[in-house]
Amino acid sequence: MRARVLAAATVAVLLITATPVPADAAPSALPAVVPCPKLPTPTVTRPPRPVPPAPVPAQQAVGGEALATAGLVVPQGAPAPPPVTAGSWLVADLDSGAVLGGCGPHEYATPASVQKLLLAATMLPKLDPKQVATATRPDLDIEPGSSAVGLLVGGRYSVETLWLGLLLQSGNDAANMLARLGAGSAQAGVREMNAEARRLGAWQTHAVTPSGLDGPGQFTSAYDLALIARVCFADPTFRRYALTERTQVPAQPALKKPGFQIQNENPLIRNYPGALGGKTGFTDLARHTYVGAAERGGRRLVVTLLGAERRPVRAWEQGARLLDWGFSLPRDASVGRLVEPGEVTAEGLPASAAPRAGGAPAAGGSAAGGPEWLGGAVVGGGAVLVGLTAAVLALRRRRRPRGRRRA
Repeated sequence: MRARVLAAATVAVLLITATPVPADAAPSALPAVVPCPKLPTPTVTRPPRPVPPAPVPAQQAVGGEALATAGLVVPQGAPAPPPVTAGSWLVADLDSGAVLGGCGPHEYATPASVQKLLLAATMLPKLDPKQVATATRPDLDIEPGSSAVGLLVGGRYSVETLWLGLLLQSGNDAANMLARLGAGSAQAGVREMNAEARRLGAWQTHAVTPSGLDGPGQFTSAYDLALIARVCFADPTFRRYALTERTQVPAQPALKKPGFQIQNENPLIRNYPGALGGKTGFTDLARHTYVGAAERGGRRLVVTLLGAERRPVRAWEQGARLLDWGFSLPRDASVGRLVEPGEVTAEGLPASAAPRAGGAPAAGGSAAGGPEWLGGAVVGGGAVLVGLTAAVLALRRRRRPRGRRRA
């Protein structure tokens, strides 16, 4: 044990330097965890944090070995990022895919309503925005007091109205209805969301609800959210919805109910020059979560935050400060990259090098986050890689408490 500790101390160099590496690279020598700049946070009452899945070392290094840290990773010579309250965050270039920096990029956390971006990435290509559908009672089966558009059982709404209700008002009722329309039921929609997360390489993401309302075994990471957001912002329809400031939910004459207006809850679009939109989120369990994007000088950046508090600075403002920091870096600055869809397997290996033995990744999940949650058993050489590197990680990684819930 003493030898291991001495070995760890030998490689413990403050990690203000990072070099991007291939997505299939597994951690070889993990540096010491560099603390992230943090703002003081108020004491809050929250439910017990869920136990996250056990880390898979190769998955922790997806996008680059430097990203396999629970602490800070920034380019060599970069100015210190602004302090925030978020437990984890990441800034990336939407176009090149370069990761500019982050704090615990692959750390598990609870998503809240930013999970609606995964719903959008999954269902936007499948649904005709002009389609009109009738809301059912199960669509409105959401947690009492949680965010809702105000859909009515028997009300008829266009798919475009539902997307606007989802992205502007964070409607959990709209999320259920869109998942049902895209897959036949809300539960089937969640299965498709998880399949899409795997396709994108977001192996630390597991959805249990289409809306982001908390459920056992539901997790994501700042890195995964950036992968998902990149797909969303590549869609011009999504970009139009995300920048919509207000819209009218139509009247329902058959139900004798008038229409009403809803407004975009993301302050970034009104307060940040070049804002492209994004998504806010909150549950008592997750705390405040946020995804935001902006363009400056022909450069488009995205920021993702998990586990933030709104005091002393609100989550979207923390995101804006991190965007400012990202825009201040040279265009070639990088500590890693966002992998392309289909590029990596559950073992963190290139898809072309995936073991041929064994079955397909499982779609189910568990609160404990065992192998089934992680997408299938590790087989062949992948099992050896995970087994060896897990022992190293167990000695060196510091685990932070995880987030919590409400959407």
